[in-house]
Amino acid sequence: MEQGPPDTSKGQPGLAAAALFGLCPDCGERTLFTGPVKFADRCRVCGLDFSRYNVGDGAAAFLILIITALVIGLAITVQVAFGPPFWVQALIWIPVTTALTIGGTRVAKAALLVSEHRRDAREGRIVPHDEP
Repeated sequence: MEQGPPDTSKGQPGLAAAALFGLCPDCGERTLFTGPVKFADRCRVCGLDFSRYNVGDGAAAFLILIITALVIGLAITVQVAFGPPFWVQALIWIPVTTALTIGGTRVAKAALLVSEHRRDAREGRIVPHDEP
């Protein structure tokens, strides 16, 4: 029996859903990631090539600044309110910081990839024009 193209009637997911759940921007299946923050080379369902998008790690640097400010503020609040020993603070904030960084980076990178896909973004090119 001959197989046709995959059924993509599910449609393109919204930006928030695609970013939060790692959905393919074309077919909406959960095929965007192969690891915590590593993109798959292509979608297993519709074949969309994810490697052609240049997301990079710029989002991670900005995100880490935000997470650091948030965690420091919360750690100071916990210290002032409860006065726990250092090891308790470390036990709380090291896993929280790690989870927020990995989860936030995953969401941010997925959102950038989906945005690039929707806008059909490509590398800039300088096109020479003929001089008169």
